[in-house]
Amino acid sequence: MIRPARRATAVLMLSVALLLTSCGSGGGDESSSGKIDGADSGNGSAPAGPTASASPSDADRPEIKLSKEFQANFENWTNSDPKLQAILDDGREQLRAKYAAVIEANPDSEAVAFYSSEATLTTARKWIKQFVDDNDNIIGEVRVFDSQVKINDTGSGALFYCVDERKASTKNRETGKVAKTPDKPESVLQYRTRLDKTSEGVWQTTSVTVVPGGCS
Repeated sequence: MIRPARRATAVLMLSVALLLTSCGSGGGDESSSGKIDGADSGNGSAPAGPTASASPSDADRPEIKLSKEFQANFENWTNSDPKLQAILDDGREQLRAKYAAVIEANPDSEAVAFYSSEATLTTARKWIKQFVDDNDNIIGEVRVFDSQVKINDTGSGALFYCVDERKASTKNRETGKVAKTPDKPESVLQYRTRLDKTSEGVWQTTSVTVVPGGCS
């Protein structure tokens, strides 16, 4: 995950402790491998704007905006099954909410809390706060691809996807100094997430494991 430059040579990676351990509740049987057995893969492309991401439910979803200096490009992020599409939509917005919170320098972002369970919210806020403390912003672009999604027998959703951060950088808000992400396989991360549906119909992320180089 994107990380403040002062704290690591790999600009866009979180601390080792957070990268190599999952936060939140258990990730399920699929969390030990890079594939989800029986999962559907994305079969189309869709814009990442707030209108496209709104899943049918009773919830009033927050609008999430990224800056002109930073783009998150989601590839093949559609599924013909509406239930699986809802998981893709809310999983995407959880990631976009964290990027937006860094850009806004707001660890207490309501959008991050909306799409994160209590178990994962603490870690998300800690990650965002690292940028705020270092006065760093994020610029450039990330490519999000190779989504795998399914609903487990327990009713939980499993969503794996890859994030290529090699074209993203951090930029200090005061000095303007830019630190680029190393062009290495470790800068392509695999996110292994679990989501659970709330009473309002929101698929909140309840567990996250980030694996550097997991998509190579």
